[in-house]
Amino acid sequence: MELHAGNRQKLVDSIRRHLSNSNRSLDGFVFLQGGEEKNRYCTDHTELFRQESYFAYLFGVREPDFYGAIDIGSGKSILFIPRLPDDYAVWLGEIKPLSHFKETYMVDMVFYVDEIIQVFNEQFKGSGKPLLYLLHGLNTDSSNFSKPASFEGIEKFETDLTTLHPILAECRVIKSSLELQLIQFANDISSEAHIEVMRRVTPGMKEYQMESMFLHHSYMYGGCRHCSYTCICATGDNSAVLHYGHAAAPNDRTFEDGDLALLDMGAEYHFYGSDITCSFPVNGKFTSDQSLIYNAVLDAHNSVISAMKPGVNWVDMHKLAEKIILESLKKGSILTGDVDDMMVQRLGAVFMPHGLGHFMGIDTHDTGGYPKGVERPKEPGLKSLRTARDLLEGMVITVEPGCYFIKALLFPAMENATTSKFFNRETIERFRNFGGVRIESDLVVTANGCKNMTNVPRETWEIEAVMAGGPWPPTK
Repeated sequence: MELHAGNRQKLVDSIRRHLSNSNRSLDGFVFLQGGEEKNRYCTDHTELFRQESYFAYLFGVREPDFYGAIDIGSGKSILFIPRLPDDYAVWLGEIKPLSHFKETYMVDMVFYVDEIIQVFNEQFKGSGKPLLYLLHGLNTDSSNFSKPASFEGIEKFETDLTTLHPILAECRVIKSSLELQLIQFANDISSEAHIEVMRRVTPGMKEYQMESMFLHHSYMYGGCRHCSYTCICATGDNSAVLHYGHAAAPNDRTFEDGDLALLDMGAEYHFYGSDITCSFPVNGKFTSDQSLIYNAVLDAHNSVISAMKPGVNWVDMHKLAEKIILESLKKGSILTGDVDDMMVQRLGAVFMPHGLGHFMGIDTHDTGGYPKGVERPKEPGLKSLRTARDLLEGMVITVEPGCYFIKALLFPAMENATTSKFFNRETIERFRNFGGVRIESDLVVTANGCKNMTNVPRETWEIEAVMAGGPWPPTK
């Protein structure tokens, strides 16, 4: 909970600076509504609750239906908890006193939700109506808006819907040392789980069995009840489906000897997540074609990591990854022609239509990708980038280049008048049903470069050795 106290102080410092620079009073409250517990449609089946991310960032509260406030002037924190009915103790456990939540969540004051109006009126030190800074703003990954807090009687207060969101979103971009420890733990257990899957996979299994192995290891040995996102366990040509694993494609294929697997899975611990992708042959041995595509992606992955440091622009890193992959495809006789010309024609987006990576933290696609003044590129491939910012020390960002043979992109490009000249049709026919390769690691930007938080086999010989039963890390 020390971590969340630090997050609150970071927000208070940031919003005070903003208000002072705008010649505005420091009187008022940051006010957030936590997540609400929901039932499955019309039933009494309660879905497993996971806290709303901004509320989790500031308060670390596990339970639903809370509100939270921070007095900007004093920096004091307040939690408002629901007043539970007596029969809660019969069905759901002990009804804990206010003091329990004050101690557990390291806040200054705790009251009941039905006391919000009274508490704000008593605590407000300014003149006129108490001012509430509410969270309302656009998530640039989802195009959804965050939900401002609401309660019966809020019309009795002054409210501000524009100030808080950009400041709080930016607070989440640079991670504290305590946040990095949590993200590292999530990476450690997820890395272990990926390796466990590599060791146990055999042709003839179902894709969901690999998902099951990952979930079991993460929960059994890491206490990770939640995943950061729905697991992607793609084999064969399913690995060319970028967001495979959803309800209409539920990791249910039986994979065969000779298939390549693409496993994109990350565990979450105390709200903070990980996002790791490993690609490997299910029989433990790379073919020459699999090695060609895999090493193209690995070279891009490693080159980007070597180039990362504060001040480097993320769009440039995406283009670097694209260029290395195109050069490798040319060496493998899949493409022909001038690579710089391919870059101008945006051929890289045919093979890697997604962005190179994204901020990561409490959300898999974490906040702050496109703050005011940072424009989203409009070209193919680049428009899918989840940020176009320059890197800063303390950012956590994924590096996830990929190379896919997606028929919906490949065939039109092969018929297009400006790009058809680049394709070696005879060679590319071998890859029609190849699927794809993605390699993804989680990086924290340091003062002079970056640190890889993910620890899984990456070289083809390392993967083959681990899948044959060898130790990881390999013994010297």
